[in-house]
Order: sequence, then C-alpha cells, then structure tokens
Amino acid sequence: MVHADSSNFASNLSKSEAYNQVLAQAASLFEGQPNWVCNTANTASLLWHALHALPSPSKQTNWAGFYVLDPKVPNQLILGPFHGKVACQTCAFGRGVCGTAAKTATTQLVPDVEAYPGHIACDSESRSEIVVPIVKSGKVVGVIDLDCAVENGFDAEDQQHLEALAELLAHACDW
Repeated sequence: MVHADSSNFASNLSKSEAYNQVLAQAASLFEGQPNWVCNTANTASLLWHALHALPSPSKQTNWAGFYVLDPKVPNQLILGPFHGKVACQTCAFGRGVCGTAAKTATTQLVPDVEAYPGHIACDSESRSEIVVPIVKSGKVVGVIDLDCAVENGFDAEDQQHLEALAELLAHACDW
C-alpha cells in the first residue's frame, strides 16, 4: 500500500471505526519516524479525511491540526501542521480553548464556542471545538485541535479516541 492510501476511509464507517482506522494508520506511519512535524502532518491529514468521510456533524469539521510548544517563547503554543483555513499563529497558555488545554493539561470539549469565555475566533465559521493536550513526561508539548462549523460537533466518543491519539503521538515523536 502507498502512503496516500492511508487517507482513504469508507463512507459507511461508524465514528469509532473511523477513529480506530486513524489510530492504526498513524501507528503504522510512525514506525521508524520519530519526527513530530512529519507525524503531526500525516495525522492532520488522517483526521481530516476520516471526519469528512463520516456523516454530519463530523463531516462539517472545518479545521484539524496541531499547536505545539513554541521553543522560543515559554508557555506559548505555535501553529503546527493542519488542514483547513489559515489559522492563528500563536496562543498563550491559559488563553482560548487551546491555551486552556495546554495550561491545564486537560481536554477541552466545547459544544458552543460563542459561549466559551475568552474564545479566540480564528475562523468565524467555527461553532464547536475540541482540544486535546499531548503530554510527554508530564509536560504539555502540543495539542490536537479540531473545529466544527456546527454546534455540538464533537462528543465524548471523539474525546476518547483523540486522547488515545494524543497518547500515541506523545510516545511516537521526539518532542
């Protein structure tokens, strides 16, 4: 199989089956490749294609990507690989959904971004968001960030699988 085939998802998969495929494909792609840029770039693609193969609201995911620890500025995230529209370039720990996930090292599942205090609107079309921290040796090294163009775009099932993916990335990459 060629690498691009990893992004092929059948349209009749359940959300759990799609995420299981993401996890399996990611693990396979990460074998022998510890570079976080390479691995997060491929993971952003896997997530984008998996979610767009599912029915709504998953299909309405409008951003899938990563923010990573900025090596030059303490307690700040910087934009990493993603799929979607141009995004905010930096995010301080504690600011917005990504910054809160980074500061608290806990997943932020936001059903309505308009109701989230301090939400940073990178894309005015986003209505819901989930941000999952990637924690290595007790330190947040990045976050997985997904935005959806409808409210309640993500749920506990997304959270469960994305947390497993964050764990896989934490161990597979040289952060």
